[in-house]
Amino acid sequence: MPLTLTVLGTASPHPRPGRPCSGYLLRGGGAEVWVDAGPGTFAELQRHTSPARLSAIWISHVHADHSADLLSAVYALAYGGLTPPAPVPVYAPGDCAQRLAGFFGRRDAGFLSGILDFRTLCDGHTARHGDLILASRAVVHDVEAYGLRAECEGRVLAYSGDSGPCPALTELALGADLFLCEADIDAHREGEQVHLTPEDAGATALAADASRLLVTHVGPTLTSESATKRAAAAFSGRTAAAREGKTTTV
Repeated sequence: MPLTLTVLGTASPHPRPGRPCSGYLLRGGGAEVWVDAGPGTFAELQRHTSPARLSAIWISHVHADHSADLLSAVYALAYGGLTPPAPVPVYAPGDCAQRLAGFFGRRDAGFLSGILDFRTLCDGHTARHGDLILASRAVVHDVEAYGLRAECEGRVLAYSGDSGPCPALTELALGADLFLCEADIDAHREGEQVHLTPEDAGATALAADASRLLVTHVGPTLTSESATKRAAAAFSGRTAAAREGKTTTV
């Protein structure tokens, strides 16, 4: 199976009609991984696979626009007839499980152990599912946050999650065949470096010598078209906008 990326949602900071928040389905090497679980993405996920077939779930950070649909997944897997054959590993920052448990008024997520197996991310964390390797790097944001580097049979996908400009993000994307990168803001506010402008996304792709740039998580002060055009000018390489429902071969 070639390494592919299916876009489930790209919106920031809230879902819109036909456009869920951040979420992607990564497939390759016999594995299927739900990457980020923004509101609306669980429904879109089911257009492409059964949630019971997931090899893993990977969450970049706990902001709701990247994680809130874990709640939908709990109801589906526990009560909706989509029970997986074994608990699905969830790679996420350490407080993700506790936050999810809080929706149910529980102190911890132990009651979910039959369906979800929470595993704490850290800088340099790696996991393997089939022939798909998931490597996580800590990136700069206003909460604990990670980017993802996925490798399968010589192909590499890099994903920024939510990040400001930082050396770790460039290192994450080094030589990537496809760099999926946020372009959330039009300009940085003074003293704040928690997201990327389109120019930041393009410059990072250029510095990392990535082959292709896929622009996502475009915020409300920009349009997807304008952000992609600006990122392309800074990158001078193959650049496109992430579109819901589209599958790209890495």
